[in-house]
Amino acid sequence: MEGTAGFRERFEAIYTAALADILDTRGYRSQTLPPSIRPLVRGMKLAGPAFTVQGRPTETASYDASLRKVLQMLGAVPAGHVAVYSCGHDVSAHLGELSVTSLAARGVAGCVLDGGCRDVSFIVELGFPVFCAPVTPENSTSRWELATTQEPISVGHVNIEPGDWVVGDEDGVVVVPRSIAESVLNEAEEKAATESEIRAAVRDGMTPLEAYERYETF
Repeated sequence: MEGTAGFRERFEAIYTAALADILDTRGYRSQTLPPSIRPLVRGMKLAGPAFTVQGRPTETASYDASLRKVLQMLGAVPAGHVAVYSCGHDVSAHLGELSVTSLAARGVAGCVLDGGCRDVSFIVELGFPVFCAPVTPENSTSRWELATTQEPISVGHVNIEPGDWVVGDEDGVVVVPRSIAESVLNEAEEKAATESEIRAAVRDGMTPLEAYERYETF
């Protein structure tokens, strides 16, 4: 397999729909995160191996102890990876501007979470890719606590292992198991090239059915 940086560039260049289609044909039919998880702004894209984060709601956590766990976790996310949070809690902001500034400064590729985000204008100005569920000013620190990192997690119906490839664009987020990531990417690139041919043929007057019969996809 080629280096992670080159692999990431290729994943960023492909659209998530192509990846989802290839995964479907392979029998991986639950690899797309819930549609409530959206990019903060249009045009955001991300790709990288998953650094998994599991958390849980709490009413009794110490603010200081809870914050220290999160800060330690933020410092552990490797460059080029995507921090993926399974929050189990969707009513507060689990990510904010200072956390994002720290991640971006160390070359982290982005963050995906089924929880909330705040300080949106700062994050957008920074250009750091974030895909999240709610946007809210409410702080999660005294309402939520970090449980584990780099363990298997689930977001919606998708099971995510550390190192699985996480790819996001305006359509949403797809998770590609690392064991098949290279072959899925190769097939998705071939599919995208074929779809470019179909697009040109349809523009030139070919009917959709004729295009399907010629290219065996649409």
